[in-house]
Amino acid sequence: MEIEPVVEASFEYPFTITQEEVQRFADLTGDNNPIHLDAEYAATTNFKRPIIHGMLGATVFTKVLGTQFPGFGSIYVKQTLEFLRPMFVDTEYKAVFKIQSINAEKHLAEISTEIVDVATKKVTTKGVATMINKEKF
Repeated sequence: MEIEPVVEASFEYPFTITQEEVQRFADLTGDNNPIHLDAEYAATTNFKRPIIHGMLGATVFTKVLGTQFPGFGSIYVKQTLEFLRPMFVDTEYKAVFKIQSINAEKHLAEISTEIVDVATKKVTTKGVATMINKEKF
């Protein structure tokens, strides 16, 4: 991914999450809340079906920022998160990133992070990542 490291530069990453990935995340973290894993239970909630763990959805931010842009050698310093809407398995999402500021002296950038439901165009998760990368910033 070739991104020019300048303020206002933006980029997107499409993704989906499967029920198998939700189960693996639950196994890894120990968060076995039935809202994520039990369709019968989830049917009794306002969501009517299982929802993805919010933190699982947000892992797309570290995947992209750590491997694509700014990429290898980056240090994740901070991430704010707001979970605005539920996320569901096998749904098309895109992670949207936009460079908000760059401090060249400290090789630091603040990058807005959002997850958008492709079909509804609604933001499900948003925040700001603070990254250090000596080569890019």
